[in-house]
Amino acid sequence: MCTGKCARCVGLSLIPLSLICIVANALLLVPDGKTTWTNNHLSLQVWLMGGFIGGGLMVLCPGISAVRAGGKGCCGAGCCGNRCRMLRSIFCSAFGMLGAIYCLSVSGTGLRIGPKCLINNKWDYHFEETSGAYLHNDTLWNMCEEPPHVVPWNVTLFSLLVVASSLEIVLCGIQLVNASLGVLCGDCRKKRGPPHLAR
Repeated sequence: MCTGKCARCVGLSLIPLSLICIVANALLLVPDGKTTWTNNHLSLQVWLMGGFIGGGLMVLCPGISAVRAGGKGCCGAGCCGNRCRMLRSIFCSAFGMLGAIYCLSVSGTGLRIGPKCLINNKWDYHFEETSGAYLHNDTLWNMCEEPPHVVPWNVTLFSLLVVASSLEIVLCGIQLVNASLGVLCGDCRKKRGPPHLAR
């Protein structure tokens, strides 16, 4: 596959993944679909905005850059074309990989520690000492009195962020290699001449 086509394919995959991360992080701010619990009742991992900043905005940039790198560059198409955009895509992909790693670490920590919830009139991280064992025992999930259904809410959304950010890391890594090849070798697509007019 040509470096240009590969870049476009990677970019078109990164953009929806980044939007998924942004939406998932936004939903984490409203447990059970309500804004009642936003005052000091959400876990630190939700407020760190791993999905919004890391897996979202920081990956959206290399996604758009990769799509642009897959188009016709300022030098035209063919062997020497598009090297400037490919070079820019290298830096953007490295930036996006850092964002995806940040999202993965925050989301993984959020899954391991569990949500902040009310049990026996005490707001705390009650599942922190289980080191993630609560994930396999859904009978413990009903122990949280408030916010309602916060454990399945957090588990679902943080799991989605873990999967999305893992895919983003892989795709940004692929684009790093692809863009490096694009800078060194150019795009293998042949330059198309102007269409001939019928006489």
